[in-house]
Amino acid sequence: MRYALLLAALLLPLSVQAKSPPLEPLPYIPPPPGMAADADLEPQITIRRKDDSRIEEFRIKGRLYMIKITPAHGKPYFLIDHKGDGQMTRHDDVTPTLSVPLWVIHTF
Repeated sequence: MRYALLLAALLLPLSVQAKSPPLEPLPYIPPPPGMAADADLEPQITIRRKDDSRIEEFRIKGRLYMIKITPAHGKPYFLIDHKGDGQMTRHDDVTPTLSVPLWVIHTF
């Protein structure tokens, strides 16, 4: 009885595989109009080395908007141009600073 169950368990996947239809490749679907990838909007990253530090410069359309500096010893930090005026501010991480407004609706 055990051998019959074992044989049935081994042959079951073969019968399921034989019944499945052959797979066909999916047809190419073009992107919607106006959604084509623009090479100018892709960030251009330049990586340089200076005195055991790694400097990554991020540009879009040739404009420098962020620099990531990874020193040989210590944590990496970022210089970010928020307004686009060339003035960089230092950030230790790039997590968004979100201040949620809090209102008291009702007190008991």
